[in-house]
Amino acid sequence: MISQNHMKRTNSAPKHALLIKYWSYSSLMSFLRNPLAWYKRYVEKVYDTPASPSSFVGRAGHVALQHYYGGIGKEGSVDLGLEYLRSVGDFEINFGKAQSRLAKKKKREQMEREYEQMLSFYLARPPRYKVLDVEVMAIAEVDGLALPIKAISDLVVESREHAGALDIVDHKFVDSFSKDRGQKSLFVMQAIFNYYTVREKYGKSVRRFIVHECKKKKNADGSSQMRRYIIDFENRAEDFALFHRLVNDATAEIGRPRKYLPNPSDMFEGENSFDIYRLGLVDET
Repeated sequence: MISQNHMKRTNSAPKHALLIKYWSYSSLMSFLRNPLAWYKRYVEKVYDTPASPSSFVGRAGHVALQHYYGGIGKEGSVDLGLEYLRSVGDFEINFGKAQSRLAKKKKREQMEREYEQMLSFYLARPPRYKVLDVEVMAIAEVDGLALPIKAISDLVVESREHAGALDIVDHKFVDSFSKDRGQKSLFVMQAIFNYYTVREKYGKSVRRFIVHECKKKKNADGSSQMRRYIIDFENRAEDFALFHRLVNDATAEIGRPRKYLPNPSDMFEGENSFDIYRLGLVDET
């Protein structure tokens, strides 16, 4: 499997000087995209930024599949995902221009239709695995990294290709399929977070990271709504080295005195981070 010899670069920042206890894929991507929004969420633990309707539809889909692969039937799983979606408060959703009560009601109805449609696509022919666990949260200490890493894996399954090894399965509900397939850098970085944490939790060889993308809107040409991407860890030595370099460099950045600046062009949290900066709510750390 992957050699550890190329991953020995260490981070000089002392742990007591760091602002967080561990890195996750989402926190690392947030830091790279918008350091001030990252500081608010992952250091100050303030979670008041509304999310898009699409993101909640995707989360509901994950809830449904968590129950489906946990042993509940299709109909019951869909109902549980819908129950989650309906439990989300209006204040948690970024409705955009839909600000009236009627407009918000119509938007929520649209969210439910989109949710039910995408689950019907996925569950028409759901991928089959010998599932060991669902929604697996784990933390791992990794040689050469100053901070532990944390990840949540949608499914941990027995590998079909390699006896005694594990595969990790991830679900994504998307508006369009990814162009770079298994070479997509974001997929690879996420996969390595999951690789280390699953290996730590189960003490077994982890061979592949399998991504299932389910397109939310029906293809006009009648083609499949599903695509699968496979990342085989056996052939990813350069990606592991890059992962260590990136995490160590990010750790060094948060371990030094710095100003946390906004990224106004961030389509998700740019405006909010700029408001924080305008009001001077975060001093130099």
